[in-house]
Amino acid sequence: MSKVPTTVITGFLGAGKTTLIRHLLQNARGRRLALVINEFGDVGVDGELVKGCNDAACPEEDIVELANGCICCTVADDFLPTMQKLLDRPNPPEHIIIETSGLALPKPLVKAFQWPDIRTRATVDGVVALIDADAVAAGRFATDEAALAAARAADPSLDHESPLEELFEDQLACADMVVLNKTDLVDAEVLPAVQNQIAGETRPGVKIVRADHGAVDIGALLGITAAAEDDLDTRPSHHDVDPDHDHDDFESFVVKGGEPTGSNALLAALAALIAEHDILRVKGMVAVEGRPARLVIQAVGPRIQHYFDRAWKPDEIRLSQLVVIGQKGLDRAAISAALAPILAGQPAGAQA
Repeated sequence: MSKVPTTVITGFLGAGKTTLIRHLLQNARGRRLALVINEFGDVGVDGELVKGCNDAACPEEDIVELANGCICCTVADDFLPTMQKLLDRPNPPEHIIIETSGLALPKPLVKAFQWPDIRTRATVDGVVALIDADAVAAGRFATDEAALAAARAADPSLDHESPLEELFEDQLACADMVVLNKTDLVDAEVLPAVQNQIAGETRPGVKIVRADHGAVDIGALLGITAAAEDDLDTRPSHHDVDPDHDHDDFESFVVKGGEPTGSNALLAALAALIAEHDILRVKGMVAVEGRPARLVIQAVGPRIQHYFDRAWKPDEIRLSQLVVIGQKGLDRAAISAALAPILAGQPAGAQA
């Protein structure tokens, strides 16, 4: 019996993984796909954005969400049972796509394919690392050497790498292909330097594909035939020596509300909060008063994208929910106090 090929799509928060997957599903060319989505946080935003985008290729029953727990830390509890259920179906998928949390290390997930119950039935066709070209160009993943030197002088026990930099390097080191996304946001003269920086973190022979809005040909992403679980030794990780891995360096929380009267005050508040608190990521759905469709908010660093997607369903509660993700120490009280009144439909600056 042939093994079911599985593609692992990794990449830091906001790199565009969900957009890439939507593109894959909309261009599936008749392939029967299953999708496993893992998010860091209590609210599953990515799954909501994917569901229904191509019912023929990937109906909702073939979309499995693993929320509130990073997949690389919950392999035995969450991932393996999910894979077994997919593979045990009378008509199993032709290809499985796994979207990891932006904070996940890909190597533990790939290693799980060595488990006896999975090894004979599925294989890692390829690990695809999605990289936000604009974030790299802005130095988001580069250590501030002067600040690092000062911190290490104060505390010699500090690791050399920052949490962001470690994740960035681990995701690239495990990749069989790199998609350099959001290249439309980077000046043409800067892009070669960004690509060279990425190439310096990848294994020999790994291809780098440039993309805008995750638009990569499905034939390039699926069918790599890497069998990544068989060559783990060539995929170095910062956690090879110390296998313990947690996400104490990062935290997330949800701010909920009803129906704001518009989007301008919310967008302005988000921009100010992101700058003041160095928020890494904001994503969620907002029910704007008088608008029949959901307002999707996607913020990556200082970039805030917003658009209306589908209409609210008749049986849906018009609820606004924003997931806020950042490094440890976020001032939850201040951020919530600024956002909650706006999401509740109160004037900006009002107290909840």
